[in-house]
Amino acid sequence: MEAIPQAWTWLTSGASWSGGDGIGVRLGEHLYLTVVCLAISCALALPVALVLGHLGRGGALAVNISNAGRAVPTFAVLVLLLLSPIGQDGQWPTVIALVLFAIPPLLTNAYVGMREVDRDVIESARGMGMTGWQLMRRVELPLAFPLIMTGVRSAAVQVVATATLAALPGGGGLGRLITAGFARQRTYEVVGGALLVAGLALLIEGLFVVLQRCTDPLRHRRAVRRGRRDDSADANPSGPFKRWVTE
Repeated sequence: MEAIPQAWTWLTSGASWSGGDGIGVRLGEHLYLTVVCLAISCALALPVALVLGHLGRGGALAVNISNAGRAVPTFAVLVLLLLSPIGQDGQWPTVIALVLFAIPPLLTNAYVGMREVDRDVIESARGMGMTGWQLMRRVELPLAFPLIMTGVRSAAVQVVATATLAALPGGGGLGRLITAGFARQRTYEVVGGALLVAGLALLIEGLFVVLQRCTDPLRHRRAVRRGRRDDSADANPSGPFKRWVTE
């Protein structure tokens, strides 16, 4: 148990945060890697999921294939990439492994969110003469927004936690603090690095929760629905928004 007080002392020491191998530099590397991997994952997964969810064709196959990828450990993918020609290209093996790891929750949540939009709402919008693009942008996306953001939040937290693997091929990030602690037999550095990763994951989780609440296009209507405690609305979440489609 002595490692925890020692880890706290190490974390609060100014010397630990300075220098090229300090916590500040490693934290910046970790955040940069997370942002890059999450951005690439969203750019690849979300357009596919939204289009397939809108069309209602091929999505189940895509989701099943992406979920099957979860059975392959990220570490194993990273090792295989390191042994391939890609392994000579700096951080790319880590980036590819993390992107593949982040795609399943993004693809699954976005597709399910689009398919769970009330069919009556969609038919009402089509009856008003909305085009496919208008239907997706003005009806399906706003109603599917909570599930889409849940997938983004889940992927972000997973990438933050798994990005520690970047240290294994010599990359940056908070994982370097943990591997350095093991190499120097300093348990407090290992514990401190693990606490930083856990704290960063919790912080990212909280930030995305706040972001979801602030950017939800239907946040005011959802608040009204919760305030009224309408049991029928709870059974059919899209129900209170049917009138909104016609506005």
